[in-house]
Amino acid sequence: MKQFTVTLLIVIFSVTSWAKDKKAPLIGDKAPSFTEKSTNGILNFPEDFGTNWKILFSHPLDFTAVCTSELCGLARNQKKLDELGVKVAVVSIDEVERHLLWKEFMERVLKEENNPTKIEYPIVADLSGEISKKYGMLHHSANDKRDVRGVFIIDPENTIQAISFYPMSVGRNMDEIIRTVEALQLTQSENVLTPLNWQPGDDVLVPHKPYTSDELEINPELKEKYYNKGEYMWFKKMKKK
Repeated sequence: MKQFTVTLLIVIFSVTSWAKDKKAPLIGDKAPSFTEKSTNGILNFPEDFGTNWKILFSHPLDFTAVCTSELCGLARNQKKLDELGVKVAVVSIDEVERHLLWKEFMERVLKEENNPTKIEYPIVADLSGEISKKYGMLHHSANDKRDVRGVFIIDPENTIQAISFYPMSVGRNMDEIIRTVEALQLTQSENVLTPLNWQPGDDVLVPHKPYTSDELEINPELKEKYYNKGEYMWFKKMKKK
């Protein structure tokens, strides 16, 4: 019993030290790599996902209500994410065997909703806490030794493009995560910016005035493709989907 207590104290001390000493990677950083067991076998992240866009989710614990609602929502959106070329991995501290039981339970929930969807994304077992350490998912100020709800959106070059963290009591918005991916893909491919409350198909901002007086004289149709609000906000017209 004494040995167990000492071991438990060492684990708690180690996890707390990780949370205090390890900062989360930032936007523009390369996504930290890891190799770990998952419900889909050994996962080498992000390398196994190749040149796809990637999303890494973290969860504090299996079989909790908020986590379960989120992962079911993620399963419902697998087709949409596939269409966007996005691969997803989920990280939670429990062992793979428990992840598999959780996966079966969630698939039963989906079936009861008349949505018999198989969960395709891997749920990774972070028993050592090494992934949580690398991604800064342990927030000591939250007074908990489990991961907060993190989301890392990573581009095909394995560069982190967006990060969000939620407390354990608040579920994430899957529509917003997908909207952010679509915005990132558009801004990278078209060299544009997305304004407040942008939705796919809405007009977008351009980083500078899109034409000179001479260019407009040569090509008057440019005026039909762009418009401005004030002196500095130039918009490009987009076709609605």
